[in-house]
Amino acid sequence: MFAYIIQRVLYALPIALGVSLVCFTLIYLAPGNPLQTLLPESASAETVAMIKKAYGLDKPIPVQYLIWLGRAVTGDLGRSIASGRQVSEEITKALSNTMVLALGAISLSFSLACLLGVTAGYLNGSWADRVVTGIAVVGVSVPNYWLGMLLIIVFAVELQWLPATGMGPGGSSTFHVWDPQHLRHVLLPVLTLSMIPMGIIARTTRAAVAETLNQEFVHTLRAKGLKARMVACHVIKNALPQILAVMGLQFGYLLGGSILVETVFTWPGTGFLLNKAILTRDIPVLQGVTLMLATFFVVTNLLVDLLQTVVNPRMQRH
Repeated sequence: MFAYIIQRVLYALPIALGVSLVCFTLIYLAPGNPLQTLLPESASAETVAMIKKAYGLDKPIPVQYLIWLGRAVTGDLGRSIASGRQVSEEITKALSNTMVLALGAISLSFSLACLLGVTAGYLNGSWADRVVTGIAVVGVSVPNYWLGMLLIIVFAVELQWLPATGMGPGGSSTFHVWDPQHLRHVLLPVLTLSMIPMGIIARTTRAAVAETLNQEFVHTLRAKGLKARMVACHVIKNALPQILAVMGLQFGYLLGGSILVETVFTWPGTGFLLNKAILTRDIPVLQGVTLMLATFFVVTNLLVDLLQTVVNPRMQRH
């Protein structure tokens, strides 16, 4: 098992390196000049050259990449062109805010999706299965930004039950989980963010459970008189690797934040930070946030791969 873990980690390293290269180079393929936010149109050539040197933009792109990668490994992602603050500090603050939404959405979507999916898988072809399938299709199909605006119109504007935007009363920039006023601010964005993962995981769970129920070992267990509860444990255990793979992708998606959801609710997370960086052409922030999101997916996939092997040792490959 230890050798397998080392093998998977070694496989992940070149993927992480490739991800860093893509994150760095794609930014430069986009139109526009990152110095537009720093310099007026009438800036002299000497001023432009000085600013380029200060931010390392005067060097060839391959050299810039190596310098950036060396610093990124140590946690130094440079300084924001727009604000002048350390990119790592801005990302850390935004990430902590995104974690509030992500953990709430993960708890809601994963638990609800597993319950609905297992129920639909066991009642395959029944009216309950059709209801769950319909809910899952709606969850996957409805754009989250549209759902967010609809929830704001209904619950914030018409009914005035919940606040529309922000993290807390009075424009608070810090979230207090035990404060009821702050919890009221998080309900709508968490519900919005959890809909797509809930639909995807519910459909996957239903399909995996229904497929496992049709396998011969399940019929053998029932023929031997094993209790339904024990049969269900075997069914879920065998369906779990497929479900975990999808959960891993959705986990990375939720931790990465959502540009549209966080923008609609003015939630200062990583998605909101990335949106601002795109609008201001803030290359250091763009690179830092993109690298962080991509790293989340690489690490999450690695952990899910290892967890699948723990759940089902037959999946281990030498």
